[in-house]
Amino acid sequence: MNLEEIRKEKAKCFSWKDNKVRKAIVDSLPIVQDLEIDIGDVVKISSKSIDTTTKEKIKKSALGLRPWRKGPFEIFDTFIDSEWRSFIKYNLIKKYFNLKDKIVGDIGCNNGYYMFRMLEENPKKIVGFDPSALCKIQFDFINFYAKSKIRFEMLGIEHLPYFEHKFDLLFCLGVLYHRPNPVQSLKDLYNSLNKNGEVIIDTFMIDGDEPYALVPAKSYSKIPNVYFVPTIKALENWSIKAKFSNFELLEIKKTELNEQRRTDWILGESLNNFLNPKNPELTIEGYPAPKRAYVKLRK
Repeated sequence: MNLEEIRKEKAKCFSWKDNKVRKAIVDSLPIVQDLEIDIGDVVKISSKSIDTTTKEKIKKSALGLRPWRKGPFEIFDTFIDSEWRSFIKYNLIKKYFNLKDKIVGDIGCNNGYYMFRMLEENPKKIVGFDPSALCKIQFDFINFYAKSKIRFEMLGIEHLPYFEHKFDLLFCLGVLYHRPNPVQSLKDLYNSLNKNGEVIIDTFMIDGDEPYALVPAKSYSKIPNVYFVPTIKALENWSIKAKFSNFELLEIKKTELNEQRRTDWILGESLNNFLNPKNPELTIEGYPAPKRAYVKLRK
C-alpha cells in the first residue's frame, strides 16, 4: 500500500466546494502574538495583546467551521461549546494510561481535542488519524494558535499497518462499531504496535453474558454506519482472534444528555433526538440506548 499516493488522493478533497471555503478560512487567520495555551477540560488559547477586532474575526472563523463535535475549546474568549463534552470521556480513562515518552496514536481523532489534552502527559510523539477533511481543517484552526508538534494524517485504521512507524499506545475511541470487519480492524491495531504496546478502545456495547452482537438494520441511534454492537464477551473474543494477549475491561458508561447534546456550535440534532421520546432507555429505532465499554488490550 502506497501511503503517499493515498495522501495525494485524499488531499484533492480540499478543492471541493465546502472544504475549499473552510480551508480558506484557516488560511486567512490573523497572526496573534504572545500566545498562551492552557490544557484542561477546556483547551484554552489566549493572548494579552490581542485586540477586539481580531477576536471577532477569529470567532467568525470558528463559526464558519461548524459543526464542532468534540471539545470544548476557548479561543481568545470565544467558547466553542461542542456537541460532546469530551473531557468526560477523557477524564474517565485518564487514570488507565501513562503517555510519558511514548509514541502515541489517536485513531478517529476528530478535531484533535484528545490529542491536545495528551500534550500535558509529555509523550514522545502524537499522531492523529482521521479521513475527514472537516476534522483536519478544525485541527488546523486550533493548531494554528496552539503551535503543537502533533501530526494529523487523513488516513484510516486500515492504513495503520503500512504507516512509517509503530506505536507504544493507540487510542481507538468510538471507531470500532463503524467498521464492517471489527476483527480485521483489531488486527490492524495489533500489527501497528511496538512490543508490549497497548490499545485503549471504547465502543458501543449491549448487555448479555453470551458472545453475540446486535446488528442494526438501517441505523443505530440515527447513526447509519453502525455495523456491530457487541456484548463484552463478544468484544473479548474479537480481541483473542486478533491475537491480543490481554483484555482488561476498564469502565462501562451509559451515554448521558450532559455529555452529548445540541448546541449552537453544531446546528443539528443530538442525543436527545436519537432516543425514543417515550422511553429514553431505547434508541429511536427501538434498540438499547447507547452504552459504551472502555477496554485496554495488550500485545
